Amino acid sequence: MDAIVDWDRDTPQWLAVLAAAGGCGSVPAPLHNALWPLYGPLTPAKSGEDFIIGQLGQSLDGRIATPTGHSHYINGKAAIVHLHRLRALVDAVVVGIGTVVADDPQLNVRHAAMNKGTLPPARVVIDPSGRLASTAKCLTEDGARRIVLRGMGADHVSVSGVETLHVPSAGGMKPADILAALRGIGLRRILVEGGAHTLSRFLQAGCLNRLHIMTAPMIIGSGPIGLHLADIDNLSAALRPRVASFALPEGDILFDCAF
Repeated sequence: MDAIVDWDRDTPQWLAVLAAAGGCGSVPAPLHNALWPLYGPLTPAKSGEDFIIGQLGQSLDGRIATPTGHSHYINGKAAIVHLHRLRALVDAVVVGIGTVVADDPQLNVRHAAMNKGTLPPARVVIDPSGRLASTAKCLTEDGARRIVLRGMGADHVSVSGVETLHVPSAGGMKPADILAALRGIGLRRILVEGGAHTLSRFLQAGCLNRLHIMTAPMIIGSGPIGLHLADIDNLSAALRPRVASFALPEGDILFDCAF
């Protein structure tokens, strides 16, 4: 397990990763950059390449909140910085409407530096039936594209500057259809940030290249779990990604799962 201590917003090591990701600098060798083993695999190998990563923060027993929904904060400050670094490396951040209703996230990049002149990632909300409030923080105008996915035939979002994409939704929007719709507007590097239902559907569909699971040193003992996949009868059917682990401050362990 590698220990990472470089969690300031704009350290030279993180700026070197950004430069490599943006094609603005040489690829730093792992020997010279402690962040590269974690973030290097997330930088694009070639222009226009599809890359889908999911992220999940949970307790040792796999819980993402208490039964009352309290979840701030299961993971420590470094975990928040890591999440914002992931946002800085992608074209778009995707969340389900349940996450927006429950947490009203901003989905911006405020805890990690970005390359100068780089637009923030698009903010995408999966909202098949039109539950998204016009006052949601993720719809705030700040230069990022704001996109809402609605079912076929549903109304367009009435908020100025917000794009509406219509995706087949009978039986729930399929992850492959969501990715195809985003690819059609030039968004190919995607962070599936939440919630548990959305992330589980992407994993079940085999649509994730990578999954980062941040595990906090606590046992909650009750409450919702982060991943729920279809039942299997035998462990031979279990998913077995290649896994690297990284120790973060405050006791969090980050598991980098490659599929």
